[in-house]
Amino acid sequence: MARARDSDTIAAVATPPGRGGIGVVRVSGPELTGLIEGIVGRTPTPRLATYARFRDAAGRALDEGLALYFPAPHSYTGEHVLELQGHGGPQVLQLVLARCLELGARPAEPGEFSRRAFLNGKIDLAQAEAIADLIDAQSREAARSAMRSLAGEFSRRVHGMVETLIDLRMLVEATLDFPEEETDFLGQADAWGRLDGIREQLGAVLAQARQGALLREGLDVVLIGQPNVGKSALLNRLAGYEAAIVTEIAGTTRDTVREAIQIEGVPLHVIDTAGLRETEDPVERLGIERTWAAVERADVALLLVDAAHGVGAREAAILARLPAIPVLTVHNKIDLTGEAPRRSADGRELWLSARTGAGLDLLRRRLLEAAGWQAAGEGSFMARTRHLEALARAGGHLERARAAAGRPELLAEELRLAQEALAGITGEFTADDLLGRIFSQFCIGK
Repeated sequence: MARARDSDTIAAVATPPGRGGIGVVRVSGPELTGLIEGIVGRTPTPRLATYARFRDAAGRALDEGLALYFPAPHSYTGEHVLELQGHGGPQVLQLVLARCLELGARPAEPGEFSRRAFLNGKIDLAQAEAIADLIDAQSREAARSAMRSLAGEFSRRVHGMVETLIDLRMLVEATLDFPEEETDFLGQADAWGRLDGIREQLGAVLAQARQGALLREGLDVVLIGQPNVGKSALLNRLAGYEAAIVTEIAGTTRDTVREAIQIEGVPLHVIDTAGLRETEDPVERLGIERTWAAVERADVALLLVDAAHGVGAREAAILARLPAIPVLTVHNKIDLTGEAPRRSADGRELWLSARTGAGLDLLRRRLLEAAGWQAAGEGSFMARTRHLEALARAGGHLERARAAAGRPELLAEELRLAQEALAGITGEFTADDLLGRIFSQFCIGK
């Protein structure tokens, strides 16, 4: 899993590009003595902020600030780490970084510091991914969930299931190794009850992981319908400002307009589209084609209709063409019909006014329901698509294991595959190409 380059000394600017009060250059490697002496002049006391001037090869000061030295293994990467905290000007930081490279370091790749922390056992793969998720968090709920994953809550849940699977596999192997024995190893150890228990645990973790994936990825909500039913007005009401042009002229919206909003911390990407109708206008026809392309990528579709006439033949034709995604019919303009905001018993229809905002709270709650969202508790954690896929694979293997009573060879194999799927989440069984894809998405310096 380790590469030859993993033993190099690496350096990078660890603070964002641009001007700032403080800038940090981070260095990590198996041996930093020469580099530290070359730029700081002396090795600072470990884990103690030390004032120093950062000097070039001729001894001239490049900058001044604090030097922090973390000897291995008590550092973020598990290697020797030096952090130089100076002024946050881009040119100053580049001068300090260039001096580190001159002293033998090479530029760090995206995510290489975190990759080394993973390879050196400081964090597992789920925690490494949580670092990037914490940096990219778009809401307080997402940041809190990412922090819980970084603290190891998700990993502990997964590791607990893996340990239970290992115990179960030992029992099954005993049955296979001593087939002539009359002792019922599985029955005496309540193997089936324990298997049912881990299936319940997996279901609970998967439900929480889906919530975490929603916090991370968000939901694509597409607004569709005939012209002049209030799609752009609804987008503006949800966004809280005039994100799209609203006029009484049919066909005003010619292209998709995408706006990001949040509902209870869940990111929603609301997409306004061109009105769906027959038209000879080539520009409008292109907009309609893009509308259907947006529908194909959406998680939820809101079909807007005028509350005065409801769902007619044209709306029915639109519904018939929609892909298999949740669809909510929104009867708009109740301010003109005199109706009160409401929702149907099955939750598939809503009555509201985009102009006045009446019924918007009903819509927000219904969108969260359509996404499968439940209010995040303190136990929620961040998750990614690959985590959901791994948990689903493990669940499938456990179901087949439960059906394998009387066939210990098949039972043993299904338990092994379930364990392997779960262990892939934390990186115990992970291919190099997957690691490359994961860490390449990190920012440089982290």
